[in-house]
Amino acid sequence: MRIIAGRLGSRRLDAPDGLATRPTSDRLRETLFNVLAPRIEGAAFLDLYAGSGAVGIEALSRGAAQVVFVERAHAALSVLRGNLAKLAVRDRFHIHTTGVAAFLRRPARGLPLAFDLVFLDPPYDAAEEYATTLSLLGSAAAGLLAENAQVIAEHRRKLRLEERYEKLHRLRLLEQGDAALSFYTDETTGAAA
Repeated sequence: MRIIAGRLGSRRLDAPDGLATRPTSDRLRETLFNVLAPRIEGAAFLDLYAGSGAVGIEALSRGAAQVVFVERAHAALSVLRGNLAKLAVRDRFHIHTTGVAAFLRRPARGLPLAFDLVFLDPPYDAAEEYATTLSLLGSAAAGLLAENAQVIAEHRRKLRLEERYEKLHRLRLLEQGDAALSFYTDETTGAAA
């Protein structure tokens, strides 16, 4: 696993051992950031179920103003912190060691007022996490979304996410191999994908 582009481009990343954490592949990350390229510079980026931090670190490498990582698994947190240290990333990020639903219900102080981009990648076997997280982002946690924010969910290609979760509606679905990316926005503010 490596950083695809930006100031940290081509640098290697570690991944947690075992199958509990499934890092986003380099190819899928490249596709994701090709779509997000016009929006990433200066963005506030929220990386939910951060795992090794590959997606959030890629966002930092490409010019995101700030990244917030949310991860509670101890093994993943250790690798995430190790990756940030190895790459000498010392600022523009926060790590929150809580569950995603708890974080969305009560975000910590000192965070950006609203996020421009939100990425979520729960364990594929925790399908209920998609509905819970997307529903929260479309309702109770919608205040965390900036105007024209995008919420992107990585999921199994076979898992069909809903077209709508409260105020969030899907703009775009990209499929690549066994994985897919669903792009959502708040229907009251809209955004192009």
